[in-house]
Amino acid sequence: MAFASKIITCLLVLAIYTAAPTESLLTCGTVTTTMAQCISYLTNGGPLPSSCCVAVKSLNQLAQTTPDRRQVCECLKSAGKEIKGLNLHLVATLPTSCGVSLSYPIGFNTNCDRYFNRKYLTTYLTPKDT
Repeated sequence: MAFASKIITCLLVLAIYTAAPTESLLTCGTVTTTMAQCISYLTNGGPLPSSCCVAVKSLNQLAQTTPDRRQVCECLKSAGKEIKGLNLHLVATLPTSCGVSLSYPIGFNTNCDRYFNRKYLTTYLTPKDT
């Protein structure tokens, strides 16, 4: 029984060290700097610059963990509220226009906590998305 107890203890310690981080490694500065390429398009419309899509894809690649995705969501909402004249339709469709598929809507009213909690991820996303 003591041997089994030691194995269980070792497995618990291993699980703790290999668990996904609970805090994001991304900063809002990184998010806003990356997305700065898109501001002119999102306020003035016109042709979608390839540099903007490169930024969208880059940010999507940077946000691989749930805390990172939540952080990006919150940072984009916060930064977007500071930018005057944003075309909300262009904002909402930007990921799709750049070939990035997201599992949540883009907008100022998006509840980032709702879309990036374990229950939502387990219920609505496929394993390859989490």
